[in-house]
Amino acid sequence: MIYNTSIDFAKKLDENDPLVSFQEKFHFPVRENGEKHIYLCGNSLGLQAKKTEDFVKQELDDWKELGVEGHFHARKPWLPYHEFLSESYSKIVGSKPSEVVAMNTLSVNLHLMMVSFYRPENRRNKIIIEADAFPSDIYAVESHLSHHGLDPAESLIKLKPRDGEVIIRSEDIIKVIEENSETASLIMLGGVNYYTGQVFDMKLITHEAHKHNIVVGFDLAHAVGNIELFLNEWGVDFAVWCSYKYLNSGPGSVAGVFIHEKHHNNNLERFAGWWGHDKESRFKMPDKFIPINTAEGWQLSNPPILSLAAVRASLSIFDEVGMRALIQKSKILTSYLDYLLSQIETDRINIITPDDRGCQISISVKNGNKDLFNKITERGVIADWREPDVIRVAPVPLYNSYLDVYKFYKILEDIL
Repeated sequence: MIYNTSIDFAKKLDENDPLVSFQEKFHFPVRENGEKHIYLCGNSLGLQAKKTEDFVKQELDDWKELGVEGHFHARKPWLPYHEFLSESYSKIVGSKPSEVVAMNTLSVNLHLMMVSFYRPENRRNKIIIEADAFPSDIYAVESHLSHHGLDPAESLIKLKPRDGEVIIRSEDIIKVIEENSETASLIMLGGVNYYTGQVFDMKLITHEAHKHNIVVGFDLAHAVGNIELFLNEWGVDFAVWCSYKYLNSGPGSVAGVFIHEKHHNNNLERFAGWWGHDKESRFKMPDKFIPINTAEGWQLSNPPILSLAAVRASLSIFDEVGMRALIQKSKILTSYLDYLLSQIETDRINIITPDDRGCQISISVKNGNKDLFNKITERGVIADWREPDVIRVAPVPLYNSYLDVYKFYKILEDIL
């Protein structure tokens, strides 16, 4: 597609956008002058779907009218409520419904997965992670190393880009895997790096790591609902994600887990809880834990229904749209934004996100000057600043328009 910098071109793209109507299904923050903000922060917190209120209110009404009987007689019974999300999640992450479950929060799930999948033995005790992973992931893996009596300085391998580069090359990741083929136990990466927006080649990394019997896990916080995933086909051992970014389920909402079916009957070590116990005998209150032979077997407690209702509301929209359509629009949106930014005559900004990406574009600001970010905020743009020098913007295909992207470009150009 040949782009240009006219507002009419942006309006034409919106007129021809098959997903344009979905913008009306979400609430946008509004400025004091009554105009809606240019919301480009879905990679941090997604907007609220208008139907979310109805989904949550339904559970509040059933609780009010039924009390404890809502577990069995609510319009969506609470006892199996988490199961209502599995089919939708499986389409988004490329899995079987039995391989996914909504539970806990992301960091909690990461710890639970590492109990099962990080099993250091003798020399094979190292964990590979990207050096600029989200801090919570670093904290988690370091704490597990320490728990096993290992020194993170020796047993944590941090992947870094080459000098003068920002992105970690796939061939360098493979080289590190091969160099540590006899000592690495787990590779734990973000599917999409939160800072740069780099999409890791998860299929290749999984294939190469498994050659050397290295377990593979991914933090998909910035990938789920953003890029196309085929976790089952790729053979990924486990993955975790939150649901409040691209999945629009509300701040701190219930997260998700993928566990490949090949591990369901392995009797892996795990921290057990009654909601992961065999459903047929769960309420007989047996002393011995018998895990469900699906991803559900890693559950601990019965889930928070009000939060799950918000997740279900958003996932119902994903069911309607489908990931293929979202990704198709996402590629046009981001390439359009890329083009517009390239037309600004300045040496103060530089895009550090590679072309193979989701909808996030990270803009490095010369000399780490946050003043530019503050000025675009004052002009009605909601984006995200990450130290030391990056503005993250995410034109989300589900609810952002081409006109949103154009307006952001004009504001940025005017300030520069």
